[in-house]
Amino acid sequence: MPFRTDLAVEAIENADITADVRHVRQSRRTLDGFAVSEVDILTGQAARQTGKPCGRYLTLELDALIRREEDAFPRACRALGALLRGLLPPAAAAGSPVLVAGLGNRLITPDAVGPQAVDHVIATRHLVEQVPDVFAGWRPVCALAPGVLGQTGLETGEVVCGVLDRIRPAAVLAVDALAAGRLSRLLRTVQLADSGITPGAGVGNARAALSAQTLGVPVIAVGVPTVVDGATLAHEIAAQLGGPSCEALDDLSRPVMITTRDVDREVADVARLIGYAVNMALHPHLTVEDIDLYLS
Repeated sequence: MPFRTDLAVEAIENADITADVRHVRQSRRTLDGFAVSEVDILTGQAARQTGKPCGRYLTLELDALIRREEDAFPRACRALGALLRGLLPPAAAAGSPVLVAGLGNRLITPDAVGPQAVDHVIATRHLVEQVPDVFAGWRPVCALAPGVLGQTGLETGEVVCGVLDRIRPAAVLAVDALAAGRLSRLLRTVQLADSGITPGAGVGNARAALSAQTLGVPVIAVGVPTVVDGATLAHEIAAQLGGPSCEALDDLSRPVMITTRDVDREVADVARLIGYAVNMALHPHLTVEDIDLYLS
């Protein structure tokens, strides 16, 4: 069976790609005490082999935050905010409107990262328009949780497109839950990508893609792995043990998704991190204490 993952770093690890910088470029660095992996998928050949569109993928590892190191949350917010700011197109960086879309189903905890993250985003578009003297230095930001097809009868892409026609943002920041291939990465990493996102792809329920091609504006995807496909995990365990592939889970009519025991708390924590980092990326003058004050 194929190795199912939404993470570019895992896709590269499991794809048989020639180590040629013409196809894939990889690097690692540290930012504010957090490890950052960068993968650039440069060619159509690499995109086909990995199953990921051409683009830039940044993965922030949250080990220091998980260990509750001193000042870990502010440092993680600054690091994630800096990475996100680096992916924003020039028009968005210059102060044009930005739409933050929290994708997913708020009622299903592993799928609630997006909706919970936008709860922590400071919406400023109305303030910039109505009180320009006070908010002259702020960027216009809209925050939207469009729900899912089963709740609204509307595709996520349809809702986002309708809003785009009205506010005409310079960029869309789409926050969503992802699927990982390994348990060690569940709620331990945040992936940023400038190639857009396909809602539901990680759990085998892919909807229309949100990308620059479909929306007409740059789409920056922010994703956190919250589940692992059970069949993928079973085959990985069998492979590491040197035994035959495990086919038991392939026979199930519905996929089995595995998550963590404390997923409700962990989703709430990482959603807050993403919301605060988005605020810092779009409003560089803000600190964690400032955001606490504005959201209180």
